[in-house]
Amino acid sequence: MSSPGAPGLAISPALPSAPPLLRRTGRKVQFNLGKYREIIIAVAFFLLFDLAVLVLNFYVSFQIAEDAVSINLAGRQRMLSQRMSKALYASELAVASGPIPQSLLDELHNASRLFDNTLQGFRNGAQVTGGDGRPVYLPAASGPKSADILARAVSIWEPWRRQMDLLRESGSASHAAYVKAAADYARANNVALLGMMNELTTDLEAAASQRASVLRMVQTGGIVLALLNFLFILFKFIRRLRQSDAAVEQASGETQEILSVVREGLFLLTPEMTLGTQISHSVSGMFGRATQPGDNFILLLSPLVSAKTLEDARGYIQLLFTPHVKEDLVQSINPLTEVELTQTDSLGQKRQRFLSMQFSRVVEDKSVKHLLVTVQDVTPRIELERKLEGEQKRAQREFDLLVQAFEADPAALAAFVDRTEASLLEVNDLLRQVDAGSDGKQLRRTVDRMYRHVHAVKGEASMLSLELLASTAHEFESQLQPLREAATMSGEALLALPLPLEELLTRLQALKRSVLRDRHRLPEVAPQPGVDALGAQLSALVERIADDTAKPARLNTKLDAITELPTRVRDALTQIAVQLVRNAVVHGVEDAATREARGKPVRARIDVEVARDETDQVHLLVRDDGGGLNPERVRQRLLSLGWFNEAQLAEMSVSQIVAQVFKPGFSTAESAGEHAGRGVGLDIVAHEVRRLGARLLVSSRAQEGTTFRVRLAT
Repeated sequence: MSSPGAPGLAISPALPSAPPLLRRTGRKVQFNLGKYREIIIAVAFFLLFDLAVLVLNFYVSFQIAEDAVSINLAGRQRMLSQRMSKALYASELAVASGPIPQSLLDELHNASRLFDNTLQGFRNGAQVTGGDGRPVYLPAASGPKSADILARAVSIWEPWRRQMDLLRESGSASHAAYVKAAADYARANNVALLGMMNELTTDLEAAASQRASVLRMVQTGGIVLALLNFLFILFKFIRRLRQSDAAVEQASGETQEILSVVREGLFLLTPEMTLGTQISHSVSGMFGRATQPGDNFILLLSPLVSAKTLEDARGYIQLLFTPHVKEDLVQSINPLTEVELTQTDSLGQKRQRFLSMQFSRVVEDKSVKHLLVTVQDVTPRIELERKLEGEQKRAQREFDLLVQAFEADPAALAAFVDRTEASLLEVNDLLRQVDAGSDGKQLRRTVDRMYRHVHAVKGEASMLSLELLASTAHEFESQLQPLREAATMSGEALLALPLPLEELLTRLQALKRSVLRDRHRLPEVAPQPGVDALGAQLSALVERIADDTAKPARLNTKLDAITELPTRVRDALTQIAVQLVRNAVVHGVEDAATREARGKPVRARIDVEVARDETDQVHLLVRDDGGGLNPERVRQRLLSLGWFNEAQLAEMSVSQIVAQVFKPGFSTAESAGEHAGRGVGLDIVAHEVRRLGARLLVSSRAQEGTTFRVRLAT
């Protein structure tokens, strides 16, 4: 009885012939490996020789470097013995007329200490002071001759060292006696000690010379072996090359074997649009009919595609056979990248399939001789794309359900959707104005403007608890950030930005559809979000950021005056308040442990007020009780960003330095995250203040907090 998998029986007759083919292929792989075994071994030996020479070079060079240090310090010992003797003689003359100058005593003590430490280093190995005054490791001098020299030197030096120690420890009244004794000992033994240091230097130089000779021998031997090995490889390669010529004819037969088992459809297309002599066996199965060399490709396609697609395919192939037409430029207009077929299998069941045909030029003498056509069955990919499309629609429905949670305040949601749509459409207009030849400075200003819009959308979405929209805006920011930090910028760098913008617009449209469904519930002139709703949204924003940053904080609001303002002013002040509140939680207030250590309440306080004064000016005030602005920290950050140098900052006042926090890209955060580190929040504040024609005042006290005040005449 047939099963649902019965169509597989159509290929069963080919199964018996498969094992011999596999055995032949297996023998060929094994034969090839044996064929090049000698060359592989020779190359391995070549690498081994090089590695061995490299290791020996490194080892001997390290020893030579140590020898150089030892020789240098041995030479310094000779100089030190002379310095001590000279200083002693000078001290002996000086003591006759008064106290010894402190400079002579320091010279004696320093030279004695340095000579003793170096001598002990030669005996036992130790870290000593090098010729440049830096610590250096001095290995113990090896060899019986060096040991004998050092033993004799120590026997002379020890009595001298003790006299120098007595001279250092004695008072000024006793200097004369100790100086004379040390000077007498120097006269009697300095020449002998100098001679021993000369012998030590000569012995060390001989050892270094011997090691250098060993290094030269190793290098010479390694090079000789490597050259012999190279000649062997060259001989074997030429021999294999001759054998390869004989294998060309065999390769022609193997090509037929490949074409018989390859899954993709492969064939050459002539300028007359006929199939070439080499055709893979799978082509017939893909087209649903037998194919032969010389078949007309257009006639082969005619029952599979529409008349328009067939005519487009003919024109596209003719373009590819035109030499001056660039192949890469016309790939996008290939009408056969996705051909839908309905075929009937051996059981009479109809099955939908999708074929993709790609064309590559075969160029000879600057003319197109053939086109290599690759036919692939892309049915699984198309089915997966359709499945993904269905999943996207399902996610869209889930997002619509999520939006329904905000029906409690449809006015706030409707206002947000309108503002966000206008903002994102402006971002889209900015992208449309960019081309490959756009000026770098203009592109940077464009990116900054887009960044402000997207960051503002993220802030408002976060305030309304629209987490999906906020996270999408944050991902968009993450793609903009490298562009802002790049040293240079071109229009091509912005080509990938329409994709995240489209995703953000798609999710906004879903939100907009939900808002439109609820518009019938609102009066014709929709009320603006009330004071209570705005205060609650800001409070929720503070709590969410406080939880994410582990900084307990609470918000106090007094927003009665905001309802009297025009919509444009109200929206701008709301945006400023959102950014300043975020800045207060992230940068202004301290964490609980720091606040407790400073004697403050563990939970920080943030105040937001909107009021009118007696001159009818509107004031927006955002105040926190945190650590306050730190001008020195701002200064150091400006230096690290390279915006100013030390000289420029020295000429700036404290207020001028603090004003830099409102520049695009400035942030004191150690790392960028969802709530901080992008350097755009205060930039938005400054931009909105300028747009309103308002004034922005900042006051701050260390450990007491910071106050931002916006004054606006209405």
